[in-house]
Amino acid sequence: MKTNNTKRNIVLGILFFLPVAFLLMLYPAKHNYEPLNIVNSKVLEIDKFYSDIQDTIRLKDHITVLGFLGQSPLSNSIAASNLKELVYDKFKGFKKFQVVIVVPEGTENEVSELKKEINTYEDLKFWHYIFGTPGEIKMFHNSLKSKNKLSANLSSQNVFIVDKDLNQRGRIDGREKKDIEADKPAFSVYSYNMIEVSDIKNMMSADMRVLFTEYRQKRKGKFDDSNTRRSKELNQNNE
Repeated sequence: MKTNNTKRNIVLGILFFLPVAFLLMLYPAKHNYEPLNIVNSKVLEIDKFYSDIQDTIRLKDHITVLGFLGQSPLSNSIAASNLKELVYDKFKGFKKFQVVIVVPEGTENEVSELKKEINTYEDLKFWHYIFGTPGEIKMFHNSLKSKNKLSANLSSQNVFIVDKDLNQRGRIDGREKKDIEADKPAFSVYSYNMIEVSDIKNMMSADMRVLFTEYRQKRKGKFDDSNTRRSKELNQNNE
């Protein structure tokens, strides 16, 4: 009988302390949480562009994945499909999330064909196309921090993350922990390559989840804005 009581007490002790131990393990992770860096705070609004729907499309108050498909959108259908399957499908359920694709005026017919190609099983209601003149597109792209210029046909393989306050998000130091330990050179991440599946499937998806976590914490009043201020200071120092 004494043996049975001892076993029972051990089991009850384990059942009691396991949740406590789990919470203690989670605490450092929350405490060490860092938001996705602000790499540029000068992104222009898209009020000079028109959309292919009646609703007004804006960056403000949205978490936006922003892309440029140029004068021949159909020729970039693989990039668009990667973005749809690996990013849009993952995050379309999050509040205020949208994908905005910038294309030149006169590409409306190709955009319609592209829609048919990638909108195979669903209506992409959080995926928008906006149209502008070449000058407007270049000016808008210049407001983004990028290591690459637009191509001659106003397209880019890279997409950008823009937050609700028109800040461009990314990584001031894009190295993983193992790279830092190996003392590899630091590099910044301003955008994500749609052709490189691992880039948007792994790095970009992880960064998007960090950004949504930040806004969730802000809604709950648990976010420390000093982290964002630190990101801005680091960004200014790197300019």
